[in-house]
Amino acid sequence: MTEPHPFQAALASALTYSSGAALPLAVAAVVPHAALMPAVAAGSLAALAVLGALGAATGGAPVLRATVRVSFWGALAMAATAGIGALVGVTVG
Repeated sequence: MTEPHPFQAALASALTYSSGAALPLAVAAVVPHAALMPAVAAGSLAALAVLGALGAATGGAPVLRATVRVSFWGALAMAATAGIGALVGVTVG
């Protein structure tokens, strides 16, 4: 039986979250303002896909299936967030 390692789990979570946020931030720093929204959305989806594939490979799960699943639900979450924002009159851009 293995011992839990909460500090290691917290560190891994923090590093994963930070690396997932780094690509969209880098995209936002270099893309012209007119193309910002679609570029950041695409960068976010790319980061999700890469991290989904990495997580699947690390855990021994099917990589393609996990990548598609993470990308689909991430895109759906972004669309829902944008839709709710539009309904309440809050937009980014």
